[in-house]
Amino acid sequence: MYVSARTDYAVRAMLAVAADHPHLVKAATLAAAQEIPLSFLQGILLDLRRAGLLHSHRGVDGGYALARPAEDITVGDVVRAVGGALTTVRGLPTTTTTYHGVATGLKDVWLAVEEAIKGVVNHRTLAELTVSAIPTTTLTTN
Repeated sequence: MYVSARTDYAVRAMLAVAADHPHLVKAATLAAAQEIPLSFLQGILLDLRRAGLLHSHRGVDGGYALARPAEDITVGDVVRAVGGALTTVRGLPTTTTTYHGVATGLKDVWLAVEEAIKGVVNHRTLAELTVSAIPTTTLTTN
């Protein structure tokens, strides 16, 4: 599985928002804390909002908050929100691969890899990951 910068940033951002729940987190504060370029993060946050994983609140006291409890959001949800398929073969969905001759069984290997990845990312929630984290500072500024 290739984890793009976009995917890594999205998961890190969601973990930071989950760790600061129930407070709102500003995009600029989040970008600085996680060392993510703000302009790149803003596109990621938009995708996460469109996927129903974040709520945004406008205004001076605005920011981002989880749209669902951290227990109900998996790493897989975040990955799919910003990156699409969990695995691909030559840039195409694993299920669409076709092989002939001696390579015919290879599709089964790639499908098994995809299932193994799903087994990890679809069963690890933001809540589990934030509980195991050692808090250093809070992101909110009140």
